[in-house]
Order: sequence, then structure tokens, then C-alpha cells
Amino acid sequence: MTDYSKATPQQVRDAARKGLLVGQTSGMAQGYVQANLAVLPMNLAYDFLLFCTRNPKPCPLIEVGSEGDYLTRFIADGADIRTDIPKYRVYRDGIMTEEPLDLLELWQDDFVFFLLGCSFSFENRLMAAGVPVRHVEEKTNVPIYVTNIQCRPAGVFHGPLVVSMRPIPGRLISKAVEITSRLPAVHGSPVHIGDPSVIGIKDIGKPDFGDPVTIKPGEVPVFWACGVTPQAAALATKPDIMITHSPGHMFVGDIKDSMIQEFIYGV
Repeated sequence: MTDYSKATPQQVRDAARKGLLVGQTSGMAQGYVQANLAVLPMNLAYDFLLFCTRNPKPCPLIEVGSEGDYLTRFIADGADIRTDIPKYRVYRDGIMTEEPLDLLELWQDDFVFFLLGCSFSFENRLMAAGVPVRHVEEKTNVPIYVTNIQCRPAGVFHGPLVVSMRPIPGRLISKAVEITSRLPAVHGSPVHIGDPSVIGIKDIGKPDFGDPVTIKPGEVPVFWACGVTPQAAALATKPDIMITHSPGHMFVGDIKDSMIQEFIYGV
């Protein structure tokens, strides 16, 4: 398997466009921002925009496209939303119907895309500070869970908060909180630390999305808000069509993660 950890964002996107990029993108193009995707028809775009502004922890906006536009202008110059992500998900009436490798045949003239900050963007900073990121170490997808915490509804959109989990040694939790709290554009500080049952997770060994990871003695599960939350909203809200990235298969942008502390999203 090709090692994309030192690849440029353009190389990662080119590989995705050619169908050569297999698997999730955590650890790829280290030092650059990654983003979650949501695509909706224009008649639902305002409601979703409002949902994001009311729920900035799971849905931090990075870029919003114009109606029908599929090229990025801010997170990357002219990247194609239809092809430059390794794998997509299509939800129809609340049911996930397919996971295509591109959207060329599915794209509609009334679609609006949203790119939302992703916690993969702060992992490089955690590792540089000596905080382990287990799913990167084990070369798996990050474990993701649906919680019992409800997002603030907006228009037709509602649903539960979704979180990603990283086990952190107890002595390093304060460092992980300090690092990520400075980065609200990519989910910011954790939303929960410790007992997963408090937020409705019955079995931490069975994530709803992604893969389980090893939790070593002395480590504590730490949970961050996750950009898979819109997919939970799709299941709850049941729009006629909503397209997202497949969990863990992110858009890799050209913005350095060193810039996200002062980040302002593009519209």
C-alpha cells in the first residue's frame, strides 16, 4: 500500500480521483487540513447551514459552495468535490443506498456542498506533542459513536451528536485538551472524557462507524464531536437525497493545519 503520510494534498486528491486511494485518510498529507463533506439540494441548504451554525462543535463550517458549483475555492483551489474524495455515501429518504467512488453521474445542478472541519486535522499536533493517536498507530479508521446527546434542531434537520474517540494516557489528557481547545474549526476541545455510558455508548468495543482500537491500561477514552453527525441527521431527517463522505474518507485540503487556529471559513 502506498504511504501517503508525506504526500501533498494534491497528490492525495489525484489518487482519489483516479480511484487509486484505498481506505481512510487519517495520517495522509500530514500537516494539512482535512474536511467532512455534506451535499444537499438547494431547497434544504439553508436549513443545513442553520443546523451547522447552531451546532458548531460537530459541524464547524470551512467552505460552502454556490448552487451547482462543485469546485472548491477556499480550502483548495479548484478541487472537484465530485471526484477528489476516496469514497462517498448516498442517503435516500434516510437510507444509505450506495458508496460510490465518485459523484459524476449523481451530481445535480441544484446541489450545494458543505465542507466541515475534521479532527484528523489536529492529530498531527497531538502526535508532535507526544500524545498517542491509536488508530494512526494501528493503521485503522477512528472509532466513531452515536451518543444520546441531541443536537440543536434547525429547520428539518435534527439528530444525535456523533463523536470520535481516542484513548489518551491519563497524564496527557490535559495536554490533549489544551491543544485541541485552540482549534474550534476542527471540533475544538473534547465533549466528554471518561465513562462512555454517560453519553449513551453501551459498548466501546463496537463503534457505530470506523474500527475499534486498543485501550491500554492507564488510558482514558476521550471523545470529540465528529463530522459524521450530519449522517446521523440524514438518518433522522430523511431528506430525499443527501450525499456525504464515507466515514474516515475525507477531503484533503491545501490549508496547513498551522493556519487553523486563526481560521475563518469561506462562503
